[in-house]
Amino acid sequence: MSLRSLIPFNRQSRGVGNTEGGDPFLSLHREVNRLFDDVFRGTASFPALGAMPVTLSPRVDVKETDKAIEVTAEIPGVDQKDVEVELADGALTIRGEKKAESKKEEKGWHVMERSYGSFYRAIPLPFDVDSAKVDAKFDKGVLTVILPKPPEVESKTRKIAVKAG
Repeated sequence: MSLRSLIPFNRQSRGVGNTEGGDPFLSLHREVNRLFDDVFRGTASFPALGAMPVTLSPRVDVKETDKAIEVTAEIPGVDQKDVEVELADGALTIRGEKKAESKKEEKGWHVMERSYGSFYRAIPLPFDVDSAKVDAKFDKGVLTVILPKPPEVESKTRKIAVKAG
C-alpha cells in the first residue's frame, strides 16, 4: 500500500470547493474568509447583516505612575457633551455616542465607512479611587482621565534595588 493511497486529496483531485486544482483546505479557508468579509461588509447576499448597528469601542492607553493611573481614550468626531465618564464598582466607565451627520440627499454615496452609534468601555481598576480627586479633560477628540492613587496604595509601591552577582 502506498502512502498516497492514504491521503484523501491529492493535487489532481477536485474536492468540494477545490476549483483551482490546489490544496482543498486552502480553498476552503479562502471561501470561509470571503464569507466573513461579505457578512461584515454587507453585500447583496447578506443585506440585513451589513446594516447591523456597529458597536464602537474607543482605543485606550492605560499608564500607571507612582502617583496615579492615567487613562487616555481616542474618541474622534465626538463632542465633549456626548461623553460620559463614571467611576463605580472598581471600574472606570467611558460611554457616549457618536452622532451621524444628517444628510438630506442620499444620492451620490459610493462608500460610507465611518461608524456612528453608541460606545462603551469599562476599565477595571486595581484599587479604590477617591472620585472627588479624579480629573478628566477632553481635547481634540482625546479624553484623558487621571485617577490618583490613595495614600495607602502609593506607600505600598516601592522600588527594589537589584544587586549584581
